[in-house]
Formats: sequence, C-alpha cells, structure tokens
Amino acid sequence: MGRGKIEIKRIENNTNRQVTFCKRRNGLLKKAYELSVLCDAEIALIVFSTRGRLYEYSNNNVKATIERYKKATAETSSAYTTQELNAQFYQQESKKLRQQIQLMQNTNRHLVGEGLCSLNVRELKQLENRLERGITRIRSKKV
Repeated sequence: MGRGKIEIKRIENNTNRQVTFCKRRNGLLKKAYELSVLCDAEIALIVFSTRGRLYEYSNNNVKATIERYKKATAETSSAYTTQELNAQFYQQESKKLRQQIQLMQNTNRHLVGEGLCSLNVRELKQLENRLERGITRIRSKKV
C-alpha cells in the first residue's frame, strides 16, 4: 500500500524541517549514485543546508563536471541577449504573481463565504479550521 501525498510547502517546525532535510538529502544522494551507476552518467550534485553546510556527490571530479557544465551552458547562453533573458525572467515573475493574486482572491472569497460550492470536503474542513483559529485569536485579544 502506497503512502499518501504530502503537500509540498515549507515546513515551519525547525526540527521537523531538519529531519526531513536529512532524510531527503540522503535519498537524493542515493538516487544520484544509482543514476551514475545504472546509466553511466556523469553526475555532480551540490546541496547546501540552511545552516550553510555543504553536501556533495560526484562520480568523477566535481570541479571538472562543473567546468564541463559551464562550457556547455556558455555556448548556448551566448545565443540569448541580456534583454531576452530579462524579459523571460520578468514574464515568469509576472505569471507567478498573477497566480498568487488569484489564489489570494479565492482565499478571501472563501473566507467571506463566497464560492464555497467549488470546494471539496477536505478544503472546507481546512477553511473551517482557519476560521476557528481566527475566531479564537480575536476572542483572546478581546479578553
């Protein structure tokens, strides 16, 4: 039986975040090793923790792999001008911001009781919990 999917978002609890980082980092390093062995791929994996600690894996020399990467990207990146790259970046940022605005507008609509028909039971339960927490905070400030 498979595991349930977890929502991909930042883990707020520092201890849980650190434990998850360690487990997933080890899994990522294992996958990199397996890919290099099974497919004879040249791999360099670099991970920095939030504390700034470096974790790396390479089946060859990390520096040599990075230099090879730089050469490969330099050839393709010279085809793009700075203006084109900036335009692409700002288009992506604009799209992200529009999505965030849409999400916030939907959340606000739900909080005032509009558009509840489109929510499933789980989402309605989450909304109910958020509203209850808000009411509790308001009541505690009134006292």
